[in-house]
Amino acid sequence: MIRSFNALLVRDLKLAARVGGSGVMGLIFFLMIVTLIPFALGPDLNLLARIGPAILWIAALLATLIGLDRLFQADQEDGSLDLLRLSHAPMEIVVLAKVIAYWLVTGLPLALAAPFLGFLVALSPEAMLAMVATLLVGTPALTFIGAVGAALTSSLRRGGLILAILVLPFMIPTLIFGVSAANAAVGGTIPFMTPFLVLMALSLIAAVVGTVGAAAALRSGE
Repeated sequence: MIRSFNALLVRDLKLAARVGGSGVMGLIFFLMIVTLIPFALGPDLNLLARIGPAILWIAALLATLIGLDRLFQADQEDGSLDLLRLSHAPMEIVVLAKVIAYWLVTGLPLALAAPFLGFLVALSPEAMLAMVATLLVGTPALTFIGAVGAALTSSLRRGGLILAILVLPFMIPTLIFGVSAANAAVGGTIPFMTPFLVLMALSLIAAVVGTVGAAAALRSGE
């Protein structure tokens, strides 16, 4: 199973590097949102600094959804998913490898880009470090939750809107605790570790539930 997991992970990373789709699109979308909102709010740096973590987290959530509908759909269309169903590897291993590969090319770049975009919303260095930590811990939850919706809509040609409607309500707790942790790091009323640990727990729960749920949805499409 470890060999199958590694092979699938390397395969998806190579495909992502060759096609260059969702990762680049997610970063561009992330940059567009973070750039446009300060223009709409005006030059009030105190206001930007206060709502900066929320802006970055909302932008990261929406950027994660870019390309999620293709997570399993491309393999469904070219027949690769049928071969994976017939292989000896459990479907949970297949889902886990594909989701981790998607996060490495989408979620990880968003977290690493947060400090540079933090200047646009007047974040302090402490807030930037907190944003990187919360995005590194929280974006896996968004990806695993989205994987369930991607599996359910893998047979639909234009399932992007349906996917967003299905998974957005379940992403709200991650958004809430991600913003709370980032705000707590710069003088909030609660300690930073309290929402941060809850955020970690949400990612762990989402990893288990999302993997099992997406695998079950893909099996039901056989």
